Amino acid sequence: MRAFFPEVKQPIGYEGPASRNPLAFKHYSAKEKVLGKTMAEHLRFAACYWHTFKGLGQDMFGLNTMRRAYCQGGDSVVVAEQTMEAAFEFFTKLGVGFWCFHDTDIAPEADTLVETNARLDRIVKLAKQLQRDTGVKLLWGTCNLFSNRRFLAGAATNPSPEVFAFAATKVKKALEITKELDGAGYVFWGGREGYDTLLNTDMGRKLDHLGRFLHMAVDYKKQIRFRGQFYIEPKPKEPTKHQYDFDAASCHAFLQRYGLEEHLKLNIEANHATLAGHTFHHELAYAAANGLLGSVDANRGDTLLGWDTDQFPTDLYDTTLAMYVILKAGGFTTGGLNFDARVRRQSIDPIDLFHAHIGAMDAFARGLKNAAALLREKRLETFVKKRYAGWDKGIGKQIEQGKVGFAELEAYTFKHGEPELQSGRQEFLENLLNEYI
Repeated sequence: MRAFFPEVKQPIGYEGPASRNPLAFKHYSAKEKVLGKTMAEHLRFAACYWHTFKGLGQDMFGLNTMRRAYCQGGDSVVVAEQTMEAAFEFFTKLGVGFWCFHDTDIAPEADTLVETNARLDRIVKLAKQLQRDTGVKLLWGTCNLFSNRRFLAGAATNPSPEVFAFAATKVKKALEITKELDGAGYVFWGGREGYDTLLNTDMGRKLDHLGRFLHMAVDYKKQIRFRGQFYIEPKPKEPTKHQYDFDAASCHAFLQRYGLEEHLKLNIEANHATLAGHTFHHELAYAAANGLLGSVDANRGDTLLGWDTDQFPTDLYDTTLAMYVILKAGGFTTGGLNFDARVRRQSIDPIDLFHAHIGAMDAFARGLKNAAALLREKRLETFVKKRYAGWDKGIGKQIEQGKVGFAELEAYTFKHGEPELQSGRQEFLENLLNEYI
């Protein structure tokens, strides 16, 4: 088989912090155990198909800057097969255990949906064989319901029932191929499920339609006996001015409103948190607090830019706090850390893909170790427990148990007077965190 990444002769190995080899891990050692599990088991790294192999440097101001050997050839399906082979060469040389895709990433759309599905079947057959040959697994699949002009006004929230039906047909196929590839999950990303102006929008009806669409998906999942986890991915804007999956809290409210909470968890993305005006830490913590933390799109944004830059994660504060929340929540089960990230427009060489992923994997390995140390030593947990100790006894315990109301609290306050305050000690805690990073 042709080698598309000949610069990398063998799988990336662990050489330790002293190594100066740019094609080696300094901190990620797949088999090293942390809190009783290997790093690979904790982190469940995945490479995404769209940015890594289909993203060629284009942005809203310019066309492609990158030329890839696997993209050469006249026949689009042959190019798709070459790209799939290149992808699995990359996965195995990098050492990730999982991958993720949209349907139109792996197979180009044809003139009819029937032919498009035939192309998907051809490529999925190849992907299935490559999974068997390499041991790389599918973390999750999803469906592109935003690129084609038919979805200019959304998919499940489109004002046209014909577009709704077309979207449902595409998702049906995407669920089937995800099951065929033994995917651990399936993600619903809103794409254009939002609005640009309320002047032409019936918001209530659109939300009802989105709820109906997801219930249909749940029904079909049961029908085909797909056992993977469903996720919904929060994103506040881009491409629409307002998307209905704005952040973790709005997704949670939507799932509750339409009786979907037991069927879907959240796929949290760091850059989407930034666009929503939150931190990555906040979105993960909200999801974990409500039993909705499922999977993670690991990237970062640029706070000086107002769009989804999808840069590779290198911030050790982000990776440490992310892994702290994830470990406290029990760790990943079906989900993992998918690098929904793209190399910069000027990083045009294929080797740059390796440099980007190696750095991100090392950053999360360091975050894992830092988080494990925080959990072992319990210094943060001890402080928080002490700060909330008043709720474990007396009037605090009675409030939580629902044994008192306003009248009893009034009597308590009149008797005890002005409450005693305690310091939040933010600076102390920030210094403490720095000790681990």
